[in-house]
Amino acid sequence: MNKLIQPGLIAFVAEGGEGIGSVRAVDAKTVTIYIENAGEFAVPVSSVKSVHDQKLILDGAWLEDDVLDAIAHAHDREDPALTG
Repeated sequence: MNKLIQPGLIAFVAEGGEGIGSVRAVDAKTVTIYIENAGEFAVPVSSVKSVHDQKLILDGAWLEDDVLDAIAHAHDREDPALTG
């Protein structure tokens, strides 16, 4: 699956959910993801559930608490009047 993971993919934690950031880098063991409003986090490749349609879907069960907290606040700074 590592070959499918490329910088620029949009990261999600649920199919059909909101994007939480984007892939910055990938190596044999980790994927570096920029999470909106929080910065970059290295997550294990094992936390990747699937890759398709320019999307990287993460499995929250494999993510550390700091990453989950960052994901929970990824959209806090958005103006609700602008998001429709």
